[in-house]
Amino acid sequence: MNHVNAPTSTSNVIPLGEPAGFPRAPRTLDETGLPLLFLVELATKLLFVRGQMRLTELSQQLRLPAIVLESLLAFMRAERICEVMRRGETDGDILYELTDAGRARASEYLGRCKYAGAAPVSLAAYVAQVERQSVTKMNVTREGVNDAFRGLIVKPEVRDQLGAAMGSGRALFLYGPAGAGKTYLAERLALLLDGDVAVPHAILVDGEIIQVFDPLIHTPVADDHRPAALDVMMRPDQRWVRCRRPVAITGGELTLRMLDLDYDASSGFYQAPPHVKANNGLFVVDDLGRQIVTPEQLMNRWIVPMDRHHDYLALHSGTKFALPFDVVLVFSTNLMPQDVADPAFLRRLGYKIHIGPMDENDYRRIFVGVCEARGVPFDEAAFGTLVKDYHEAHGQPLLACYPRDLVNQIADLARYLGEPPRLTREALDWAWHNYFATR
Repeated sequence: MNHVNAPTSTSNVIPLGEPAGFPRAPRTLDETGLPLLFLVELATKLLFVRGQMRLTELSQQLRLPAIVLESLLAFMRAERICEVMRRGETDGDILYELTDAGRARASEYLGRCKYAGAAPVSLAAYVAQVERQSVTKMNVTREGVNDAFRGLIVKPEVRDQLGAAMGSGRALFLYGPAGAGKTYLAERLALLLDGDVAVPHAILVDGEIIQVFDPLIHTPVADDHRPAALDVMMRPDQRWVRCRRPVAITGGELTLRMLDLDYDASSGFYQAPPHVKANNGLFVVDDLGRQIVTPEQLMNRWIVPMDRHHDYLALHSGTKFALPFDVVLVFSTNLMPQDVADPAFLRRLGYKIHIGPMDENDYRRIFVGVCEARGVPFDEAAFGTLVKDYHEAHGQPLLACYPRDLVNQIADLARYLGEPPRLTREALDWAWHNYFATR
């Protein structure tokens, strides 16, 4: 089996208000880190798909500077792949079109791979940038956690556990009864992600294109630090998108196959798996134990990446290569740790945090907040009845999900009856028996 090992050298970067910096735009074909013939193929396909294009349009579509494309197009003209159709007042207004030979080549190229978008970055450049902006370099402090969680009802000790875990970059295991708020807290961990990162549109591995940027996972941010256009030496590389640290959440739909490269034979290129798209950010596996695969299979799949901080993926050709595994991996489950994995894996779970029932004061605070949100006047006596005559009498713990679910039912009934919602014993009794099916 073939292997591709990524060099450890780093590309030039420019500071853009973040410690990690942002890749600098290439100034020559060599600085793209891509083979010349690959760039020829990509530009040829784009010209075939779009027809006649100006140099400025090619630059925008391929995300490469015009100075680099001028050299590429000069080579393509010499090879009679394209020709100049019209010259404008500036070099950027030159109009290019494929020759008959170029169109024949484009058909051949598109038969292998239909990708005709932003130029990818090299595997070495991607590895270097991910390491440069690693989650382990985030600055997570108690003050920052308190600010991020302001307004959220979280026990102080749990808040400190979550903050320390996020600062470490190690895996978290949130466990406790269903409805305790594990998913809510797992999603709110995104509030602790610090700083922006550079995400490539795609990477090139052994001649194959792997798309990384995903608008469902990556949120671009305005680049207020971008240097002026005339500052050629400091232009950012447009093949990368400045984004917030990514957050990927998956649940019962997760399969082992989803953790490998997704090759589309009809298009001829790959989609990166979700944990690669989440690099430098947060990857949440919600409801662990509800997947088609067993928890043990998932844990075995990740035991090496968690230990060595890189994952091995394979192309359909058999070429195997390593990519960084740089995510805060969060498991959320109502299973106990010892029921999910063996001791060898549990040692690699940096933090095992129990999310359990609430005390009455915190439960009241959530209940009051939900009542305000749904327009249901809070009544202290009715709340006391709920705690004593229902929760205590029926042995139901005070879990974070119950206020929302019970108050929603009371509001639903009032809307159905055409009456203003009220927190009465009768309304609570109706909602309780509906919710817990005790009749």
